[in-house]
Amino acid sequence: MLTTGDSLPPVTLAGSDGAPIALADHAGKPLVVYFYPKADTPGCTNEALDFSALQGDFDALGVPVIGVSKDTPAKLAKFAAKHGLTVTLASDGDGAVCEAFGTWIEKKLYGRAYMGIARATFLFDAVGTAVRVWPSVKVKGHAAEVLEAARALG
Repeated sequence: MLTTGDSLPPVTLAGSDGAPIALADHAGKPLVVYFYPKADTPGCTNEALDFSALQGDFDALGVPVIGVSKDTPAKLAKFAAKHGLTVTLASDGDGAVCEAFGTWIEKKLYGRAYMGIARATFLFDAVGTAVRVWPSVKVKGHAAEVLEAARALG
């Protein structure tokens, strides 16, 4: 998994509308990229709602927030519409972005091992350096903690 001091990978995702989102296009400003396992599940919904509730604060700081999962763009669009989400959601259908960030990991549930997305968040500064990494996110209060870290950059 990327750690503090690592550079923003030069990767491209698909937005919920299917349009490409190149992370390099955000050069010159801070950026938050958060990974979540699956759209429309309780923890992932709460996390997206929390980031959406703080979207205006992130916008005021000039800090885009992009939520990433392996869900299809169509599923992400449906997820956003169902819950009134304002945060940018992006699809990593082939898993290349998860691999680049190191968030595609082995998980265990009820003794069964499987591969899945680690719930993790990365805050990059304006030059594309990871200044804060949350490798194992607990949803409650997380978006507010990320916002405070983003404020500290300014």
